[in-house]
Amino acid sequence: MVEENSSSGSQYSVGNSGRYPYYYGQGGRLVLVDSALEAVNRGSTTIGIRTSEFALITSHIKPTLPLVDPNEKIFTIDKHIGATGAGYIADIEQLIEEIRLQAQKHRLSYESPIDIKTVAKHLSTYLHNYTIYAVRPQAASIIIAGADETGIQLYQVDPSGTYLKGNGFAIGHQADTAIGAIQKEYSKDLTVDKALEIAKQAIEVAIGEKPIVESGIVTTKGFSKLS
Repeated sequence: MVEENSSSGSQYSVGNSGRYPYYYGQGGRLVLVDSALEAVNRGSTTIGIRTSEFALITSHIKPTLPLVDPNEKIFTIDKHIGATGAGYIADIEQLIEEIRLQAQKHRLSYESPIDIKTVAKHLSTYLHNYTIYAVRPQAASIIIAGADETGIQLYQVDPSGTYLKGNGFAIGHQADTAIGAIQKEYSKDLTVDKALEIAKQAIEVAIGEKPIVESGIVTTKGFSKLS
């Protein structure tokens, strides 16, 4: 059965049980996922840059209320993995805890560190499950940086469950502007200092002012936050 929501013009189909509506907008777009992506686009501008030697993750720390400390934006997942995100901070933190738990389970089960693609695929499946049923998708995109037997890795996972591997990502406010700035300066032989400079410049271009940022770096020796 297909019914139309008169207020939004979107459609949803209802299975035999009538319990799980699937919301689609014009062109077959998932309305709830689009809303989650819009929330991500209002989040802090957040950058990931990868070379063969390291991966850097950097996020803008937005101003907070007086006397209120800013939220943490760079997270340790395991000794060899770090992550950051853009969107609703509560959703970011829930997704961070989900992949932390997966990394811990892997160590306990196999007595070895989890590989980065497995982390990205697990998060992808976790997020995709929210798109199948009539529940609010997590309004957060996550950038995962890590090192494993295949080398330095950088992934982005968005609220639809789509995951991408690459050398540079930008999510959050004015992400297209930020990634354009990164593309102009990126090279495979970047130093850490130069990559950090590029990340800060990309965020500055996106937000229109000098940013306060939090950063972390992954090398073959592991993940650490930058002071």
